[in-house]
Amino acid sequence: MQVFPCPFCGDRNEREFHFLAEAGKVRPDTTQEISDADWATYLHSHRNEKGAVREVWMHTTCAEVFILERDSVTMSITQSIALRGGDA
Repeated sequence: MQVFPCPFCGDRNEREFHFLAEAGKVRPDTTQEISDADWATYLHSHRNEKGAVREVWMHTTCAEVFILERDSVTMSITQSIALRGGDA
């Protein structure tokens, strides 16, 4: 079991969290026409980087969303940062 630090509730069991997205990934403007290929790329392409990553997670217990910085190789967590309106 891994322990994740929720910036709102403190350290909790990893089963209480849900991965949402890579931090900084920009959703296409859905008010404009989007090709099927561009939409598929957005939905299914991921950087999957080795080393330091920034991700958006939700703590399902308190329903808060935050940035988690971690090492994708060692799984060690650098920090968790509370989101404030559009920081992702």
